[in-house]
Amino acid sequence: MTTLDAARAELALAVLYLNKAEARDKICRAIQYGSKFLSNGEPGTAQNVDKSTSLARKVFRLFKFINDLHGLISPTAPGTPLPLVLLGKSKNALLSTFLFLDQIVWLGRTGIYKNKERADLIGQISLFCWMGSSICTTLVELGEIGRISGQLKKLEKDLKNSEKYQNEQYRAKLKKSNERSLALVKAALDTVVAVGLLQLAPKKVTPRVTGALGFTTSLISCYQQQLSGATAELNRHSRRTHINAGGGLESTPSGRRDLIDAGSVDYKEREMSGKRVKVRVGL
Repeated sequence: MTTLDAARAELALAVLYLNKAEARDKICRAIQYGSKFLSNGEPGTAQNVDKSTSLARKVFRLFKFINDLHGLISPTAPGTPLPLVLLGKSKNALLSTFLFLDQIVWLGRTGIYKNKERADLIGQISLFCWMGSSICTTLVELGEIGRISGQLKKLEKDLKNSEKYQNEQYRAKLKKSNERSLALVKAALDTVVAVGLLQLAPKKVTPRVTGALGFTTSLISCYQQQLSGATAELNRHSRRTHINAGGGLESTPSGRRDLIDAGSVDYKEREMSGKRVKVRVGL
């Protein structure tokens, strides 16, 4: 692969990432809380950036409450303990309420909703809902990490220490545990951010502390979005990759054989199972 090909691939990933509204929202969130850290609650350019970015982010969240509303009424995974189910549903309900009320706050900030006092009250209620959802998320992640830890210990007993990292199931569980740990850190920090926004402990959780923690959780969210996007893209390409061992025809996942235009597809010969086959690489 040439340098130009590598650059094109990197730009394609960047385009794929930035095409997601959630990713753009998290980038704006990083700008918002970074500005809050710089301003420390003092009037000036940084505070103006903080306020304007906060208002702009609310547009990204229009009708987003439907996502958690769908999660609220969706069935849970089989075998999930009842306490974790209740905490998960509570998180969905609180987050959905926060996102719904946040739309009313946006209407108040733009001047469409004229009752400023009520809009401010709704804003406070929405932040309490977000704080509650962050607490629920923290507890859910703690419970899930405990479950995965137990499963890992059971696998370690079944496998020899020298072989456990060669086991696909063990590696998958370990990866999931790391992802849950990162989500736990983010949820715990978001709880403190909510405390700062609500000014429940103004002497300890100052605007600068709130900004620093919010900026940190924003970077974590950006990383999680990139990770999930890369995983989804890898899975998509894996499903679309077809191995052709019979010349001009290839087998699709449905068993149908389609004619390939050899002039429009690149192939690479590889050694597989003792036979030289052509692998389609131009997707």
